[in-house]
Amino acid sequence: MEPTPPLLLREPVHQVDPRAVTMWRMSPLLAGIPILAAAVIVAALADPVRWPAIAVAIVTLVISTFFVTVVPGWRYRFHRWEISDDAVYTQSGWFVRSRVIIPIARIQVVDTAAGPIEQALNLATLTVTTASSAGTVRIVGLDAELARQAAADLTARTQAYTDDAT
Repeated sequence: MEPTPPLLLREPVHQVDPRAVTMWRMSPLLAGIPILAAAVIVAALADPVRWPAIAVAIVTLVISTFFVTVVPGWRYRFHRWEISDDAVYTQSGWFVRSRVIIPIARIQVVDTAAGPIEQALNLATLTVTTASSAGTVRIVGLDAELARQAAADLTARTQAYTDDAT
């Protein structure tokens, strides 16, 4: 019997669902549009604060444009995940990037969640938790059915481990 190869911190093989890019675009729009609208209204109606309101509108427009056009594609290129026989691999971030491996034997809780934007796009977030303080990973932007199947599969596999895995 050959020994099991060690778990290596490597790039996971699967990208998140392409619809995640749309989700990542919608979030800054939902925050930026009301701020921009309020700043424009204040600039139009309140002469004493017109220039500060215009400055807020310009800054909001620039920041929102950056987070709608650049960041989602950048995140999509980097966000990856994989569930192997031995571990859950994740890679996430857009500015600060992280890679995490969670051995199957260490998993304590597997969960899926979907906020309003995710639900509208038929996406979900898979959350895998261990007892470690740094042991929770979230795979954001999975197809909702794939996330449910992965959660069920991981739950079944973790039940096969009866020791405490510490």
